Amino acid sequence: MRILVLLGAPGAGKGTQAHVLARHLALPRVATGDLFRAAARDGTPLGIAAQAYMERGELVPDEITIGMLLERLEAPDAGRGVILDGFPRNRPQADALDRALADRGAAVDAALLVDVPADELLRRLTGRWLCSAAGHTYHETAYPPRVPGVCDIDGSALVQRDDDRPEVVQARLDKQLGALADVVEHYRAAGLLRTVDGRRPIAAVTSDLLDAIEPIPYWRSHP
Repeated sequence: MRILVLLGAPGAGKGTQAHVLARHLALPRVATGDLFRAAARDGTPLGIAAQAYMERGELVPDEITIGMLLERLEAPDAGRGVILDGFPRNRPQADALDRALADRGAAVDAALLVDVPADELLRRLTGRWLCSAAGHTYHETAYPPRVPGVCDIDGSALVQRDDDRPEVVQARLDKQLGALADVVEHYRAAGLLRTVDGRRPIAAVTSDLLDAIEPIPYWRSHP
C-alpha cells in the first residue's frame, strides 16, 4: 500500500491536484472533511463522536480523525494506497499519523508539497469577485470580467466577500503557513518531502508531481 500526503497552502492548487492525481494514479483521494460527513451519515461510532464536536463548532480531536483514516485504509478501493488531502495539518497530527500507521506496519511513502510563494497566494486568494445578483464568480487575473466591476452575464455590480479581502486573507495565511511549515519540516527531516513549483500551469504541476513519486512505473499505466 502506498500512502501519499499532499501538502499545500490555501490557494496553491492542492485540491485541484488531489483530484487529478487520484485519476492518474487510480488511488482514492481521502479528505478528512469527506470522512467526517460520510461517517456521520452512516452513523458509525467515530462518526457520531465527530459530529458532536462539529455541531458545537469545535475541532474534531486527532485520535478520532486518525481512527477514521485508519478505517478508510481498510476499504477495498484503498488496497493499493491512498492520497491524503488536507491531513496532517500540523506537526502533532503528523506525529500521531506516523505512530498510528507504524502500529499497523505501514508508513507515509512521500509528502508532496505544491509550493507557491506567499505573495502569489495572496494575489490568488484576494482576486475573487462575485456578481451581486446571482453570485457568478470572477477572478482579477484568472477569469476577469469583460468590463471591470461588471458581471458579463447579467450586468450587475461585482462585490468581494469579506473573507476574500486582503487583510482577512493575510491573517488566515499567517496562521496556516506556520502550521504548514512545521509539517513540511517534519517530512523533510524524514526524507519524504518532494517539492514542486505550484506557479506552473496545472498540467505541468501534475507532471512534476508524478515525476516526484517515480520510480513507481505501474502507476503510470492508469491514465
